[in-house]
Amino acid sequence: MSVWRNQLTGPTDPARDAAWEEPQPRKGFFTDTSICIGCKACEVACKEWNAIPQDGDLNLLGSSYDNTGSLGASTWRHVAFIEQTSERIEQARESGRRLVQLGMPSVGAPAPVGAGPHAGGATGGAVRSDVTGDLSDPQLAAAQATAARELGGVPDFRWLMDSDVCKHCTHAACLDVCPTGALFRTEFGTVVVQDDVCNGCGYCVAACPFGVIERRDGDDTVKNAGIAQKCTLCYDRIGHDQTPACAQACPTTSITFGDLADMQAKAQERVATLHDNGFPEARVYGGNEHDGVGGTGSVFLLLDEPEVYGLPPDPRVTTADLPDMFRKAGLAAVAMLVMAAGAFVGGRK
Repeated sequence: MSVWRNQLTGPTDPARDAAWEEPQPRKGFFTDTSICIGCKACEVACKEWNAIPQDGDLNLLGSSYDNTGSLGASTWRHVAFIEQTSERIEQARESGRRLVQLGMPSVGAPAPVGAGPHAGGATGGAVRSDVTGDLSDPQLAAAQATAARELGGVPDFRWLMDSDVCKHCTHAACLDVCPTGALFRTEFGTVVVQDDVCNGCGYCVAACPFGVIERRDGDDTVKNAGIAQKCTLCYDRIGHDQTPACAQACPTTSITFGDLADMQAKAQERVATLHDNGFPEARVYGGNEHDGVGGTGSVFLLLDEPEVYGLPPDPRVTTADLPDMFRKAGLAAVAMLVMAAGAFVGGRK
């Protein structure tokens, strides 16, 4: 029963579940937003390598220096620009201190009861499994606040920049609902769309808890118009021991690529460093196998709540509820049979 359940939710090895005879170590991204400079080299490299058509990329939105707005069928990497005043920065740091005071678990351990959705529990989105040791000591929060003041206090203004991308979930809702098999799990644990198999039904679009995958707009002159499209984690490159285009082009190493276990460890180390330097707002998003999607293949270091970056705080794969739905449907069917049998027997009397 547990093996079957893990095909729908919870910790598992996605490549092995996909029946690859020789699955490779799971690959993934670590995106460190604290050193992203918003240059958009990743967006350009992604478009160039994957021959993604232009979709208004040359026009600024007017609300910020952003020009693409969000991830989509023709934007597989999206760099968000978020302006913050000192008041919001202090709120972010206070939020980070509260996370620290809760005492977060190590990787793979269940969250404390009542820790909340941002604490990295069974359905947590902002996973605080990033620092080892006893974090429940309130003196740690006080020390972090002191360090922040010594470093110059809260700035009047800052930019938050985040290069968002497909999460390549352990339990990928887009793949689970695809009726044609157009989406498949690679030997590296990533999720890829086969353009020539997709019929453009759009089931995957509604299923994705992150709003990543979309059907490409356009007429017959646009490549793959009407077909669902998203990041492939450069499957054609990593299969030849090459780095994905976005990570290779990043000038600050904000985007790094490698074995997912190494990316998770790197994220934990980076968050610990930022905490020591007086930035309690730093936190890890994704990468917790006990969250609502069984963990993600893209791990992020954030400097504020996930919602600030347009990320769901509590992502959940739609297939997670299937066992309960089947159980309730079965009980309802049994009840109807019993009622029908009772009516038949009563009628004969």
